[in-house]
Amino acid sequence: MNPIFDVVVRSLCVYLFMVIAIRLFGKNQLSQLNAGDVVLLLLISNAVQNAMVGENTSLQGGLIAALVLFIANFIVKRLMFSNRKFSSFLEDDPVVLVKDGKVDQEALNKVKITRDELDEAVREHGVDGIKKVKLSVLEVDGNISVISEDEENKQTHYTRIKRKYKRKYH
Repeated sequence: MNPIFDVVVRSLCVYLFMVIAIRLFGKNQLSQLNAGDVVLLLLISNAVQNAMVGENTSLQGGLIAALVLFIANFIVKRLMFSNRKFSSFLEDDPVVLVKDGKVDQEALNKVKITRDELDEAVREHGVDGIKKVKLSVLEVDGNISVISEDEENKQTHYTRIKRKYKRKYH
């Protein structure tokens, strides 16, 4: 087999594996990295490097592998933009956690978020209690958005903070 074609095929296989693995283990884990997550990413990149380039450790092999990854990612993003079913397959839909001050415990259980984690996220948004939350949503990227209402001025406040929440469902 042509060594260049071999790098292309290997790189595509690794890319597809990583996309599926991130989907299965929760893309939202990447929304905020801790030290353990960084170590995991470094080890994964080292582990899959040889799988992508094989014995071709030349500069050309590495550049081709990187180019294939960029192209594959571009195509996946285009498919996600143009095809709703494909997008839903790769990314979960947003999940409403709180509506009008009432916690949806079933939704919390589904996305594996504890009440303490939800309370913490609400406080990080500057809201002093669940009862004051108009809407709280676990977004597709793993962040929790909180919309609250100022009782005095009847103004709605929206904040969004990057958080890491592990949700392992589907």
